Amino acid sequence: MSTDLGADTQYAAVTQHHDNGFQFKILAVPIPALGPSDILIRLSASGVCGTDLALAAGKISPHRTILGHEGVGRVVKLGSAITSERVPLGLRVGVGWIRDICGNCVMCMTEGGEERCLKQLHSGRAVDGTFAQYTVVPYRYLMPIPELMRDEEVAPILCGGVTVYKALKISGSTPGQWIVISGAGGGVGALGIQYAKAMGFRVVASDVGGEKRAFCLGLGAEVYVDCTQESLKGAVDQVTDNNGVSAAIVVAGSARAYEASLETLGPFGTLICVGIPPPTELVQFNPLQFIDMGIRIIGSIVGTREDVLEALSFVGRGAVVPTVQMQKLKDLDEICHKIKTGEAFGKFVLDLREVKM
Repeated sequence: MSTDLGADTQYAAVTQHHDNGFQFKILAVPIPALGPSDILIRLSASGVCGTDLALAAGKISPHRTILGHEGVGRVVKLGSAITSERVPLGLRVGVGWIRDICGNCVMCMTEGGEERCLKQLHSGRAVDGTFAQYTVVPYRYLMPIPELMRDEEVAPILCGGVTVYKALKISGSTPGQWIVISGAGGGVGALGIQYAKAMGFRVVASDVGGEKRAFCLGLGAEVYVDCTQESLKGAVDQVTDNNGVSAAIVVAGSARAYEASLETLGPFGTLICVGIPPPTELVQFNPLQFIDMGIRIIGSIVGTREDVLEALSFVGRGAVVPTVQMQKLKDLDEICHKIKTGEAFGKFVLDLREVKM
């Protein structure tokens, strides 16, 4: 069965919970209705993010039954208050984690603070996500994207790519300095290696398992550390002559990854928090380490629409080439298994141009 169901119906991957966890089922559901200032997007692709799994598993709540937040598509219908002069039909857009912001809270009124809007709406949480053929975006947070790149190149950047790019951007590091990327073999970390190299940094990649060594080195890391077999601090000391790294970006959701990365920082180094460990895992440290070394710890979360366009510009000129596995909407359960078991390399992207049961 193919995509044409009728004027008001679409296919979507709907999250269903059971005693052993969750699964995705492809169902025919209504196309979302438009408010006066809304825009209907026909999606052609969507990336799959670890946050989608966390939402489906109930680790982050509340959530909608249709998840996904790395969508690429085109405008097909406008709300009654929007004219085609303002938003042309066929405009290519991206749909990320942040679906809308209020525009007037203290975060929104702070330069570069829109991604921390106190009233922000998230794809897959407040509104249906991008694991579907159609989705709705408010006009005030529409994100037009360039035409030159393929869908599978754009989708991974809309959350994973911009997240790690923003973390590197605010790290305070300068070209030529060493940095650590912990969790480097996954989708976000793999993009981080490429962005770091393109920005002039030298990368120590850290992950679990020797099978990811060739993958990370091939992306541009100069050193790979299998944390199950090697000391991350020992490897960093060796290549930096015991001076430590300028910054450590932790995309792994593990307290141990944070603790190991802290040990690698040199004087006035920066730990950038991206990965979220389970609530039961607490990171332990002694403040004296920060006092003596002048270390700072900062958090980074996705990015602004401007950050997205900056991150896409690296892809547009070939400096970053997302490692992508194209799949169908019906493959989501298998994809989730591979991500949970650590079998995934790079990013999964769903082809939504034709959906079958």
